[in-house]
Amino acid sequence: MEEQLAELTARIAELEASAAVTNTMFAETYYYLTIPLMIIIHAGFLAYEMGATRMKNVLSSGVMNILAFAFMVPTFYWFGWWVYWAFPTGLTLSPGPYEISGAGYANAIALGWGESAQYMGPNIADRASGVFWGAFTLFACTTASIMSGSLIERIQTVGFTICAIVLGSFAWVVAAAWGWHADGWLVTKFGVHDFGAAGLVHAVAGFFALGVLVNLGPRIGKFNSDGTANDLRGHNLPFTVTGLMLIMVGFWGFLMACVIVPGEAWSWYADKATTIYGTPMTLSALSFNILMGMGGGIIGAWAYTRDPFWMMSGALAGLISVASGLDIYFPALAFLIALGAGILLQPAAQVLERWGIDDAVGAVTVHGTMGIYAMVVLGIFATGFPALQGAAGEVAEISLIGQIVGSIVFFLLGFVPGYIVSYILKMAGMLRVPDAAQIAGLDPVKVPAQAYPEGIPASPTAST
Repeated sequence: MEEQLAELTARIAELEASAAVTNTMFAETYYYLTIPLMIIIHAGFLAYEMGATRMKNVLSSGVMNILAFAFMVPTFYWFGWWVYWAFPTGLTLSPGPYEISGAGYANAIALGWGESAQYMGPNIADRASGVFWGAFTLFACTTASIMSGSLIERIQTVGFTICAIVLGSFAWVVAAAWGWHADGWLVTKFGVHDFGAAGLVHAVAGFFALGVLVNLGPRIGKFNSDGTANDLRGHNLPFTVTGLMLIMVGFWGFLMACVIVPGEAWSWYADKATTIYGTPMTLSALSFNILMGMGGGIIGAWAYTRDPFWMMSGALAGLISVASGLDIYFPALAFLIALGAGILLQPAAQVLERWGIDDAVGAVTVHGTMGIYAMVVLGIFATGFPALQGAAGEVAEISLIGQIVGSIVFFLLGFVPGYIVSYILKMAGMLRVPDAAQIAGLDPVKVPAQAYPEGIPASPTAST
């Protein structure tokens, strides 16, 4: 009898060990797969922005987008990831209530050298850091790509690259540390909740782009002497619309990576998936609300404009508008919120244009304005829901005031560094391409290749 009991105990231990390995492999694979899905976002941005560019500038826009992706990887490895873990409690570098923050914690796990090397390199004892870092790195890449579309056809490559590094490896990371981290002061003190990063990724990136646009100025020919605007259409609308659809495909990976899978040492619970704040959620909720957000945004934009560009931009705006509360909303509510976003989209972009801002693809509106809309709407509909819920129980609740405070902070974290960095670059002569180069086209002046070597004909509008 004792021998049988011992065999049974040993067998149970083997099964438990096997289950643990299986769960760990699932968690590792889960985040690993989000990375190529998010790279599809950048394939989409590449197509979107090149299609939205006039023929003489197509490759220069592509080069910027590729560089935005490339520079984020090493800079986020060397210091962006450290910023996320070091700054949640503010600028004090001190640990928060869950003690997963502060300079000491960041030094131990996040720098690409020194004591943290065991986590930031090939280490079979740590199966999650690389894939988790990879997912966050792609978030950083997304912020830079959001900005790039606004600035096409007149920004210098070196100036753009510096702006991209500041945005992707610092500005949005501070926003994430403060509002997308269990120790973040916006979360613990104000109950800020932004599951799908509508504010801390999209609004920060959109308003960083706005800060740059103020100093960069409009494209030559965009505005007339009386202040009225001309429509400088890109050369390939089907390419642009297809790019927007690819961005939507990649968004599934983006939002997958916002989920904390259960059962790992770094998970909140052993038996259920959660948000990054520890509040329970399901992939089922994501499936409902992502699709309803996309559909609502397209229908709203179609009802207002009938324009295929704004319809597909509406899909993105609709999804961003519900992103903060994808873990909370019922599908019907998500649809209505997104429908409103789609209707508001073009009028909001026209207001910006009347202020003399030349946002070539509407990124400030789609990402910035709709990111703030998402934050505030969640405060209206989800007041009283838990914003943070860990092992110690409920810590903070969502409120309209908290979401407004978070929106203001995210706006400032985007616009202020965007304006300051671009102003310095402007003073140094590193921001704007000379007028003669703009008139000739950036491709023949800056790029050692031709987008259309066969001389494909273009419409008069597209070739100007």
